[in-house]
Amino acid sequence: MYKGELHITPHDWFGVLLIGVVFSAFLSVLGYYILNISIIHGALFGIILGFFITLYSLVFISAMNRYLLPHIHKRWWNVIAALFSFLSGFLGTLSTYVSVSISSLIVIDLLHLHPFKTASIIGVLSYLIGAMIYSFVKTRNEKEYIDTLFVQSRVRSLETQLNPHFLYNALNSLAELIHQDPNKAEAAVLKISTFLRNTMGEKPLIPLRDELRNVADYIDLENIRFGGRISLSILGEEIAMSILIPKFSIQLLCENGIKHGFDTSSSDFQIKIEITNTDHLHIDVSNNGRPIRHSQFGIGLSNLQERLSYLCNGTLTIESLDPATYSIKLKVCHENIDC
Repeated sequence: MYKGELHITPHDWFGVLLIGVVFSAFLSVLGYYILNISIIHGALFGIILGFFITLYSLVFISAMNRYLLPHIHKRWWNVIAALFSFLSGFLGTLSTYVSVSISSLIVIDLLHLHPFKTASIIGVLSYLIGAMIYSFVKTRNEKEYIDTLFVQSRVRSLETQLNPHFLYNALNSLAELIHQDPNKAEAAVLKISTFLRNTMGEKPLIPLRDELRNVADYIDLENIRFGGRISLSILGEEIAMSILIPKFSIQLLCENGIKHGFDTSSSDFQIKIEITNTDHLHIDVSNNGRPIRHSQFGIGLSNLQERLSYLCNGTLTIESLDPATYSIKLKVCHENIDC
């Protein structure tokens, strides 16, 4: 068992209420029909009964999750859950009996003559139904927990493939500079250190402004290698800068543009980042280099596409082959995935 085993969402409670009211109304209508009593009264009695039982269940289970389960041994969880399920049916029945007694609704004689015995029988039925719902919720939550672990593991795997990819390129640049210009080599080492320190956080999501700062550091590092021929321009709304995005997402597109689009024999290489935030965050990364020749993604962009999908239900597309433009569209990112 894990701590989220008994967690029930508001959507779950609405479903429980709907099922409880419908099931209770159906049984009441059937009982009233057999006893030749107005089925309208039976339906109303069942709706009230289902509402009260669900209400008590909500109160008991919420209190149990918050105040009891964290402080007792797990072997008592099922016992307490069974007791509270029974009490929900028992007290729900008595509350219904009191409510309809002061109304004009017809109540069957069995409940009039033996209210506590009837409430006990319905309490047992509530326990059986509660056990089935509990089993469903437990299975559902375990699946979600396993899915979360899988996503965390997969994102870690993708990021470990990404970091060495950048480090490999940076060290190659450094190796060339050592013989050409020792001063530039020293500056490159410091830039690599700064960049890695900024990106070594364990969280897969970082604010957009931090990602853009990492991109600027990366461009500075590459400019040591290419003599300052790479320029970077960023157009975006300040209000969007606090939005969380997957780490390395924009940086990888800039790196990819330099690798495949920069012609060292041509003039300056310009990278442009445009950010818009309407219904969803939209980031375009373009450059004035060589056109995109293949619409299929390589390993790096495929990894990025997977991370965007896992973390933010996002997409990576090619908006234009010439000028080369990649587009990131992000929906709601999952802040709870701590990798």
